[in-house]
Amino acid sequence: MDYGERSLIVHEQLRGKISIGAKLKVESKDDLSLVYTPGVARPCEVIAEDPGRALELTMKRNTVGVVTDGSAVLGLGNIGPLASLPVMEGKALLFKQYAGIDAFPICLDTQDTDEIIETVRRIAPVFGGINLEDISAPRCFEVEARLQDIGIPVFHDDQHGTAIVLLAAIINAAKVVGKDPADFKVVINGAGAAGTAIATLLRCIGQDPAVCTSVEDVIICDSKGIIHRDRENLTPEKEALLTYSNRDNRSGSLKDALKGADVFVGVSKGGILKAEDIRTMADNSIVLAMANPEPEIFPDEAKAGGAAVVGTGRSDFPNQVNNVLAFPGIFRGALDVAAPRITPEMKIAAAHALAEAVKNPQADKILPSPLDSTVAPLVAKAVAKAAGS
Repeated sequence: MDYGERSLIVHEQLRGKISIGAKLKVESKDDLSLVYTPGVARPCEVIAEDPGRALELTMKRNTVGVVTDGSAVLGLGNIGPLASLPVMEGKALLFKQYAGIDAFPICLDTQDTDEIIETVRRIAPVFGGINLEDISAPRCFEVEARLQDIGIPVFHDDQHGTAIVLLAAIINAAKVVGKDPADFKVVINGAGAAGTAIATLLRCIGQDPAVCTSVEDVIICDSKGIIHRDRENLTPEKEALLTYSNRDNRSGSLKDALKGADVFVGVSKGGILKAEDIRTMADNSIVLAMANPEPEIFPDEAKAGGAAVVGTGRSDFPNQVNNVLAFPGIFRGALDVAAPRITPEMKIAAAHALAEAVKNPQADKILPSPLDSTVAPLVAKAVAKAAGS
């Protein structure tokens, strides 16, 4: 029986994967008077006088809302809010298991950008942070950007979680192949949420998180090939990418872009590359093919083409690029210091902490296991420190 059928059975048996638990029992009238009326009126009065006390007196400081509209779920696409609920429950479970954070699935029955933004603004008083999830591009960019002023971190994990783990993978892969990542020529296939965030974060690849060093060059491809300045009908988001990518204004296909490249990053669709395509890349190339369930190229074929380090988004191959390595620790660190937003410096610190969690990177070990419970505290510490710097 495959994972899908087994998962269906588990979900049916459990009726979901998370539940609400109480921190104390109500066993007497005295208990009832403390947790509810009349005693609860006093903390309400204190918070009304000083809203910041909500972080000390309520669940807010340790609570994250996992918000989606169901428009870009895993590899399933636009399946809507109700069908996305199992994924959001799973995300909430991982927040709890790896970072001790109480997270709640919030699946919105709208895909209107303004309505999503307004809804998040209205529910923000409950939460210490908002994890945006599985909202399609380009709307996801606007939703996140317009919510940066609500006083709590709003973080689109499909963008930044992926980019942070990917940056850590490249930092350690560079150590394995003995190259300076600042000299890399990187090709990214996929100009959606993840591809855009990866390209942005690659502007700070230096080994020292305090010193930002851009990679030598980044070329971004979409379904029409290389994104370049002479292409017509580019979206504003793709035009923005050209301010820091494709410095030589190359044109052509993905396979044209790969010639001489040090790194291939795939956040697109499966089965689009062959071993002969990898042979055109630079010696000791790095291939991070993250399409799911089928990667852009399978590891054995990428290695047959000369790749020295290969990673995918799958758990059944080495070097899984999995967001669970990032988001629990990032939110844990942000919540611990009551950060109002997650800054670029916090993202970079998270990537370097994740890379440093692997003490001796090897070709088949550039990232920690997604099941490694020691990772989130390391990331959280680095994020909290960066938030205060």
